[in-house]
Amino acid sequence: MNPERPHLAATRALIGQPGSRDRIPTPAAVLDLDAFDRNVARMAARAKAAGLALRPHAKSHKCSAVAHRQIKAGAVGICCAKLAEAEAMAAAGVAAILVTSPIAGATQAERAARLAQDVADFRIVIDHPDGAAELGAAAQGPIQVLIDVDPGMGRTGVHDAAQAVEVARAIAAQSNLKLLGVQCYGGHWQHMEGANARAAAVADGMAYLSSVIAALRQAGADIRVVTGGGTGTFEADAAQGVLTEVQPGSFAFMDREYRDALKADPDGAFEQALAIAATVISANHPKWVTVDAGLKAFATDGPAPVALTPKFEGSTYRFFGDEHGLLMRPEGQATERGERIDFVPPHIDPTLDRYDVMHFVRGDVLVEIAPIEARGASQ
Repeated sequence: MNPERPHLAATRALIGQPGSRDRIPTPAAVLDLDAFDRNVARMAARAKAAGLALRPHAKSHKCSAVAHRQIKAGAVGICCAKLAEAEAMAAAGVAAILVTSPIAGATQAERAARLAQDVADFRIVIDHPDGAAELGAAAQGPIQVLIDVDPGMGRTGVHDAAQAVEVARAIAAQSNLKLLGVQCYGGHWQHMEGANARAAAVADGMAYLSSVIAALRQAGADIRVVTGGGTGTFEADAAQGVLTEVQPGSFAFMDREYRDALKADPDGAFEQALAIAATVISANHPKWVTVDAGLKAFATDGPAPVALTPKFEGSTYRFFGDEHGLLMRPEGQATERGERIDFVPPHIDPTLDRYDVMHFVRGDVLVEIAPIEARGASQ
């Protein structure tokens, strides 16, 4: 086994020490466990009140320590976007996993079949008859499947009710496949600005999904699970009453994309629990300082990071290179080399994909270093 890298070994020695939060080497992903616990409890309460099962999406964090905390707080399991994520979660003892992206090919089907043997409650989506045939051929025992329904994005999922029925018949032809229901996730609805706009989009999408479900049932399919939804559409999803299970992920951490879109809407009433901690490494310029968090520290597919530390609220951040960020000096206040600054990440999922570990803190104390087991683009 390779020895732990020096910076992690040094950081681990800080666990439990007062003030250790501000001694974590930066840039670092830092999770405020008190805020995280409140976010998780809030979403669990909302789901329970709406009569919905809660299955948080682990693509937001890819960290088994987070997944176990969510399940302990009432989630029925987790979602994973890829087999590699599911394999990492299974190896860490997560026993209820739904893979939300279709797979293709015999090799992938064999991996899914192994997971179905190893995980007590393993589920995976299918959107093509060939996928059913591949999974059926690889099956070593029963495999629970759902039909992925395209909500209008054109990304994955059956395109219409006729395709859904065709996939259902292909599943029925495989003795080891058990159809549980359908999945329909409107990713393009999540960051729409304004609750009314999101509600209108969800209403249209759920009406279409209901027509697909009706066609499946008419064809003899037993549809019991209807899963989908996300952080930005929970209120609308609950109001429509079509889903039986929701898959939000970012609510536990939050990011700038959701902050900008949801604002004061009920779906945005979650705390900023995850911050990227950075350090001022150069303060020589009179107008700005340089921090050690640049292109490698944040996702770059959305808006720029914003400072969470109160002193720097309103200070503009710009990427300044792979390892560096430019932050304008706050007017009328001195900023010195070595100052620590927390940032709201632009898009939480690809931001956390840049880190090997998450640092769990309570107050000013580092309490745990948790590995992010399934980071990267591996399938």
